[in-house]
Amino acid sequence: MSDYQQPYLLRRLERLNAIGVALSAEKDNQRLLEMILLGAQQITNADGGTIYIMHEDNKHLKFEIMRNNTLKLASGGTTGQEVPSEFKNALPLYHDGDEQRPNLTTVASYAALKKSTVNIADAYTAEDFDFSGTRYFDSKTGYHSQSFLTIPMKNHESDVIGVLQLINAVDIHNGKIIPFSLANQSLVESLASQAAVAMTNQSLIQGFKDLFESFIELIAGAIDQKSPYTGGHCKRVPELTMMLAQAAIDDTSGPFKDFALNESELFELKVASWLHDCGKITTPEAVMDKPTKLSSIFDRIALIDQRFELIKQQAENATLKAQLALLQNNNNATNNIEAAFQEMRFELQAFKQQCDLDREFLRASNIGSELMTEADQARVREIGSRELLDADGELVKFLSDDELYNLSIVRGTLTAEERWIINNHINVTVTMLDSLPYPRSLSRVPEYACGHHERMDGTGYPRGLKREEMSVPARIMGIADIFEALTSRDRPYKKAKTLTESLEILGRMKVNHHIDPDLFDVFIREKIYLKYAEKFLEPEQVDEVDQSKIPGYTP
Repeated sequence: MSDYQQPYLLRRLERLNAIGVALSAEKDNQRLLEMILLGAQQITNADGGTIYIMHEDNKHLKFEIMRNNTLKLASGGTTGQEVPSEFKNALPLYHDGDEQRPNLTTVASYAALKKSTVNIADAYTAEDFDFSGTRYFDSKTGYHSQSFLTIPMKNHESDVIGVLQLINAVDIHNGKIIPFSLANQSLVESLASQAAVAMTNQSLIQGFKDLFESFIELIAGAIDQKSPYTGGHCKRVPELTMMLAQAAIDDTSGPFKDFALNESELFELKVASWLHDCGKITTPEAVMDKPTKLSSIFDRIALIDQRFELIKQQAENATLKAQLALLQNNNNATNNIEAAFQEMRFELQAFKQQCDLDREFLRASNIGSELMTEADQARVREIGSRELLDADGELVKFLSDDELYNLSIVRGTLTAEERWIINNHINVTVTMLDSLPYPRSLSRVPEYACGHHERMDGTGYPRGLKREEMSVPARIMGIADIFEALTSRDRPYKKAKTLTESLEILGRMKVNHHIDPDLFDVFIREKIYLKYAEKFLEPEQVDEVDQSKIPGYTP
């Protein structure tokens, strides 16, 4: 080897090593492909090159990227430029898709099928391959494609995942086109091997990431399917979370000017938002789906409806018996008897009317959509204290203790015990998520996911954290979870709220130190609520919002 060749070879080896290191660190597939091709061109001083990627059917090579220095062509990859039309069609590895008829006439397909390098000094004199497409390209562009080096890129299992093709090696001294040397061929084969490993690793990582993301979405979907009344919650909260997170990132001059999340951190937040209610998978459907106060296996309000009819019939029977007894004991007092009968009929009619009113009152109370006042609760107790005859002729209370307890629920449809079961889902979520072996990039998933019921004043649960003890992403999830629930149209016990109604409640929660005040202001100022509404709410919910009337909002 001559003296001038040694430094040149050393530089190429150093370049090969540098490219190998860079390949292992690159995560973007398009930049990775560019790095492979440009690195191969630099090592061999090639004027142009292309990369083909194996199609999913393993029967075609897909043109992915092209570079040509002389023609100043750069297409595919990160350039944003489409590949030339003559290269758009996939290159078939078999004639008519028949694996018994391999396509060995084109050099790229030959290299892929034979898993071997093809080094051609002059395409115009080569007899074993069909270069008609190359000649057409040359005639169209005025270029002269001469030397070719085509190398299959094989993964760790020796499967071909792509083909690297270099065109026209240029002599570094006189600029003439020369064949690719065996030394250059060896270096590029080494690069192609490293590139294949890097591409395979990236593909595996992306595949596992996609599988993981699909799996957590599957879990969230199962939780949504578990309840027809909260269906879609686990899907909508991530959407709203990412909207608000991006708005906070974009707030370059406000309280969040130093807040930033990179691609990996955004994915971490997305995973947390999908899993924020995973503990609900253990919540009994009878509690999660309790649409009315008296719901159990069925809505027991139907039994009370029958009971009202029964007590009215019993009252009527008692009246008739009293009238009969009066007749038997007062045969000579006709006028007095008629007056007594009339009074009894009035009393019976008044009792029946009161029963009907009480029945409607209990039916309305059973829905749980309105706040039960002290007077309402007292009325429930008064109704429940009435007596009627049971099947054994014994006097019993009109309402059982359990019915009385459920109908007296102040707000909503859940008793304190059932509310505890619902709230306990966050403790189950904590246990479930804390048990997983996270990679470093997902280590904060439990923190983000389990903080959406905390309050800024420390009165939330499960840990009673205050604002300064919570990360920004965890606080973001709190607002997303609340706003989704406020605007949900799936709940059986309440009418879907409008934007104005929902934002008024959310504003009061800011004033009462339940949610992050700065994030709330970003939520309003950037109209995140409207972006969300346009995607998920019914048209009748999307009213005109007057931001100046939202409680606690600071423009």
